[in-house]
Amino acid sequence: MYRAPVDEIAFTLKHVTGFAADLDAGRFGDLSEDLVDAIIGEAGRFAAEEIAPLAKVGDEKGAVLKDGTVTTPPGWADLYRRWCEGGWNGLAAPEEFGGQGLPTLLSVAAIEMWNSGSMAFAIGPTLTVGAIEALEKHATPELQKTYLEKLVSGEWMGTMNLTEPQAGSDLNALKARAEPVGDGTYRIFGQKIFITYGEHDFTDNIVHLVLARLPDAPAGTKGISLFLVPKFFVNDDGSLGARNDVFCASMEHKLGIHASPTCTMIYGDGKFGDTPGAVGWLIGEENRGLACMFTMMNNARLAVGMQGVGIAEAATQKAIAYAQERRQGRAAGAPKDGGMSPIVEHPDIKRTLLTMKAETQMARAITYACAYAIDRARLDEGEEATAWQARADILTPMAKAFSTDVGVEVASLGLQVHGGMGYVEETGAAALYRDARIAPIYEGTNGIQAIDLVMRKLPLQGGEAVVRLIGELRVDQKSVAEASGLGATGAKLANALDDLGAATDFMAGALAEGRVNEALAGATPYLRLFSLVIGVAFNARAVAGNENPGHAALVRFMAENLLGETGALRQRVTEGAGSLDAAADALLSA
Repeated sequence: MYRAPVDEIAFTLKHVTGFAADLDAGRFGDLSEDLVDAIIGEAGRFAAEEIAPLAKVGDEKGAVLKDGTVTTPPGWADLYRRWCEGGWNGLAAPEEFGGQGLPTLLSVAAIEMWNSGSMAFAIGPTLTVGAIEALEKHATPELQKTYLEKLVSGEWMGTMNLTEPQAGSDLNALKARAEPVGDGTYRIFGQKIFITYGEHDFTDNIVHLVLARLPDAPAGTKGISLFLVPKFFVNDDGSLGARNDVFCASMEHKLGIHASPTCTMIYGDGKFGDTPGAVGWLIGEENRGLACMFTMMNNARLAVGMQGVGIAEAATQKAIAYAQERRQGRAAGAPKDGGMSPIVEHPDIKRTLLTMKAETQMARAITYACAYAIDRARLDEGEEATAWQARADILTPMAKAFSTDVGVEVASLGLQVHGGMGYVEETGAAALYRDARIAPIYEGTNGIQAIDLVMRKLPLQGGEAVVRLIGELRVDQKSVAEASGLGATGAKLANALDDLGAATDFMAGALAEGRVNEALAGATPYLRLFSLVIGVAFNARAVAGNENPGHAALVRFMAENLLGETGALRQRVTEGAGSLDAAADALLSA
């Protein structure tokens, strides 16, 4: 059974990111360390005692579509009601609309635990959080007044509608259209696929945020607008009115997250209402919808990163518990007459379990640091705010891609620890692996995240933002090198930083000289290289001044067992493009 790692989460939140120093300095108002601990503790209790027990029934029963109505698994709608009553939906939402206005960092810590409890449950409310942020930043006061309070309380939920059958990652191909009516509303027509919680029984109303094109819109992504399309219209007194012309036509049967309804949504088919067309309201400016949607997408990308961390943590706990119980063979040094040893005593299993724990903590450090940068960008002003926003922008693709890769890797290793029992459904190890596999795909595939890091984030502030970050990592390395009890951590981190520096210089040079294909060929290994270095360096900075032997030992394991990969990744970045092009014909001839 999952147990929320509240101590590890609190340590990462306070000391890896630097949040504790900010609390002491009063940067976050009257938020105290005691209150932070209380929030994390209660979130952990809810995740472990309320969400996790329903994960199995969610996986086995799944969501069901019948006659246009989606029913979630037994107990799930009531779970969502209790979750809302606990105030969790509005944790970081603005206070003026009923939220608690707490830091994104605290919300991210809670999201990790929700996903460890059940990724299929957590993904729905997570999208609502993104919708709240998009409306807060871009919607008119009238729309905010009508929808935000209900979204913040969780009484209504929000969705994100981008993908169409012909337009997956490439939004240039979007065909959904919006026709202005002349009264400030638009009629939306089209089909959207892979819409998470597009229809469900959690709430009476669902607020869809939909990308569509106006009749005179320019081609490409510069001609996309964003619209708010409710399932039910809202009367002047706030009550629900007639049904809008939008419905769920089908639901996907997926590898994992079975309880999360993944819907095909039809807009403007004439099924509801006298006039065909789903009625929508413009969010932001015409033809500037992608900028508005990216507010929600960036939020979602960090949240998806937390799915990776949450799954990895749950898989690690499950594997450790099994390894302590399962007996096979006799460990080296065990008494000859003592019978079989728990497999946790075998060095290979120890290495596997520590790899799982180390990768999980590295991903946790990166995602929490990203959330912290978002908070600082909001709190600070001027150049400081700009610098922190650049930091958040750089970390976001790594938070999403590295963490979700870790989720899959760790869940796979956890299944391996279980042996044959991992491959059957009884233990639950397979369910975690199945759930984890979607996270590297949606909200921008991890390959796209790598491209984003290289093509958009590396050049930020003329390249100075990345240079500044690497400079900070070198400061971390020096403090580690001077610390005792960390073995070869300082030297290993120094070598890894040299690999990162060389790979970064190569990427910057390739972009400056127009060798774009060379840069793109190395984008994915570059993202992993950068993430490995950050994951170790961020965790290492928390060793100094904090008595936590367990964390220090884990940092040493990271450095001495995982950082060696950076040399090979550097080579793939700087030398891999030529062989890639030379071998491409083999794909065409296959």
